[in-house]
Amino acid sequence: MKINKYVEDLKAKSAAELNEELVAAKKELFNLRFQNATNQLENTSRIKEVRKNIARIQTVIAQKNA
Repeated sequence: MKINKYVEDLKAKSAAELNEELVAAKKELFNLRFQNATNQLENTSRIKEVRKNIARIQTVIAQKNA
């Protein structure tokens, strides 16, 4: 399963790498929303995907801090 592999990769990263990935995902989400607002986005399901990835990253960060 792709999602489990992605989460395993996240768990293997350090806190600094996770923060970098979180920033990159938030930038991607902003760009996708901008494209959607200007009717340039073809694959709208990508927004949902990126939102879930952001939540996954934040969850792993919270687990590492606990």
